[in-house]
Amino acid sequence: MKTINSSLIATLLIGTSLLGVSTLAACTTSTPREETAGQYLDSSAITGKVKAKLLTDDRIKSFDITVNTYQNVVQLSGFVNSQRQKAKAEELARSVQGVRGVQNDLLVK
Repeated sequence: MKTINSSLIATLLIGTSLLGVSTLAACTTSTPREETAGQYLDSSAITGKVKAKLLTDDRIKSFDITVNTYQNVVQLSGFVNSQRQKAKAEELARSVQGVRGVQNDLLVK
């Protein structure tokens, strides 16, 4: 029967422990180009709230507006019929709780 080297077992246990820590850290920390799972959920909720406001506002009601949210900054892109609609869309996006900023890339038709 072969014996297992105890130092090999210790090395494997330490290695898997460190792997678990680095994997956990990847889920809880973010870099400028990544969101944590919690941030992603927050961004998704903000996107939904902004879309709802845009669709229910009689002055906007546009399916031509795309809403993306990254780390609580909303990006509006697509088309509107007037400068007034563009400004109103930005105002509505800013009014959603949790929004840190709005990048308004809407184009007037």
